[in-house]
Amino acid sequence: MRRGWKMALSGGLRCCRRVLSWVPVLVIVLVVLWSYYAYVFELCLVTVLSPAEKVVYLILYHAIFVFFTWTYWKSIFTLPLQPNQKFHLSYTDKERYENEERPEVQKQMLVDMAKKLPVYTRTGSGAVRFCDRCHLIKPDRCHHCSVCAMCVLKMDHHCPWVNNCIGFSNYKFFLQFLAYSVLYCLYIATTVFSYFIKYWRGELPSVRSKFHVLFLLFVACMFFVSLVILFGYHCWLVSRNKTTLEAFCTPVFTSGPEKNGFNLGFIKNIKQVFGDKKKFWLIPIGSSPGDGHSFPMRSRNESQDPLLANEEPWEDNEDDNRDKKNVSILSAPGKLTSCSNIILSRRLIISCCGNGNIAVFRFPAFLRKDSPSPSPMRLTELSVGNHCNLQNKSRCWTESFKI
Repeated sequence: MRRGWKMALSGGLRCCRRVLSWVPVLVIVLVVLWSYYAYVFELCLVTVLSPAEKVVYLILYHAIFVFFTWTYWKSIFTLPLQPNQKFHLSYTDKERYENEERPEVQKQMLVDMAKKLPVYTRTGSGAVRFCDRCHLIKPDRCHHCSVCAMCVLKMDHHCPWVNNCIGFSNYKFFLQFLAYSVLYCLYIATTVFSYFIKYWRGELPSVRSKFHVLFLLFVACMFFVSLVILFGYHCWLVSRNKTTLEAFCTPVFTSGPEKNGFNLGFIKNIKQVFGDKKKFWLIPIGSSPGDGHSFPMRSRNESQDPLLANEEPWEDNEDDNRDKKNVSILSAPGKLTSCSNIILSRRLIISCCGNGNIAVFRFPAFLRKDSPSPSPMRLTELSVGNHCNLQNKSRCWTESFKI
């Protein structure tokens, strides 16, 4: 009986929360409807005396108003995309994962599952990004929204003013909504300002329209200031191909944190949101490339990266300590030259150089033949003299971990 009351109370609270979540949207709708009445009827039809001026004002206003309301509608009612089924754990895998009590085994299970998926971002600790509420491995740039109670592809943020999650499916519409909102407020403010001055100077009769015109200018200016700041911030994000979440928390890749990991250059970054066809950039029609599950990443120029050169895929096991020469030669110009390499495993390699330097490198986990070439992480470098060579592997290993 008590459990039934708790379930009923929980359901009632969820229902109330869903109803209250529409309050900000209702406020915006009421303000927009009032602004339409104040501008069209009180300003254009009552206050403006010139017929030609009335026609021009009304045509331009309605052109902006159509795109403003259209983009707002699309931002609200375009459902956020969720990861497809291949990222979800199967029933068997889910049972195995939940019944396993050892965290290290659970972690390895996720690693094995992620090998089959195009995921390259990790948690801050380097683990596979897993949602324990949706029971899925998160695709790159995907995050769980606690308000919507689901994982959203390329999630930017949850916006209360549209009562929706802004992500891959509707970020273009949201950005257009901000742009047309700024234009809407700016147009109202500039066309109303001259009549505001006339009312202020007493050049027009003090009628009911006066209060609508004065308040219309005040509201338009107030919303313009706040919206232009928000729009400018999102333009900055688009220019760097970042989401709001990525701006606050740097994404971590298999090779480590990289704040510009998805930055492809200004033009390509814009096309990642608006698409390749410029004729669709101003129209709220879906044109963002891709499916929201994987994204192009910043390319690495091996000639500019001292830690990359001639990488080969490895098939040896973790405990394979075979010596290999001239494989995956790593060099840092001016530091490590004429190096021989000791490959201790598919993830650890020691470079021994004729100048007496040792460098220990660790490659990221989950290295696969079909994955892009990752950058190795330099763990340490030290000078131990010229006695370090392939015949003295244990000496190199011991010395490298004395730091």
